Amino acid sequence: MRLVIQRVNLAKVSTGGKVVGEIGKGLFLLVGVGREDKVTQISAMAQKCVNLRLMADSEGKMNLSVKDAKAEMLVVSQFTLYADTSSGRRPSFVQAATPEVAEEIYQKFVKSLESEGIKVETGRFGSYMNIEAELDGPVTIILDSSQKAAGKQESRADKY
Repeated sequence: MRLVIQRVNLAKVSTGGKVVGEIGKGLFLLVGVGREDKVTQISAMAQKCVNLRLMADSEGKMNLSVKDAKAEMLVVSQFTLYADTSSGRRPSFVQAATPEVAEEIYQKFVKSLESEGIKVETGRFGSYMNIEAELDGPVTIILDSSQKAAGKQESRADKY
């Protein structure tokens, strides 16, 4: 799974001119499911999202999790997180999971977040959506389950 997590003051998603999900202060998550992703990864990724200390405390420092801050989450499926642009100008999405597999994993991920007592709103899987968000900070974090599975995330120092 690939997640783009943004701290927001507010965010909403609409489809067909109707708002289907809306939150106040919290985290906006774009969720991509890849061909190699498994249901067994869901719990760990949900726990990471719920417990990441991205929310500001009374001094404005990122010391609180979404759970600590009693904040909300807006979760939207985003297969384009698996775009491969290495061969030409048209992105390939062959690394994205099939819609059936992606929807199952996405729905179970949302349920896992909700089971932590977080208010979770969603977009509509497979639909064309319009998203409005007021970023806070801005704070943007990218999580990739394949990096976690590899045992460590490559540091900047490892590249040079």
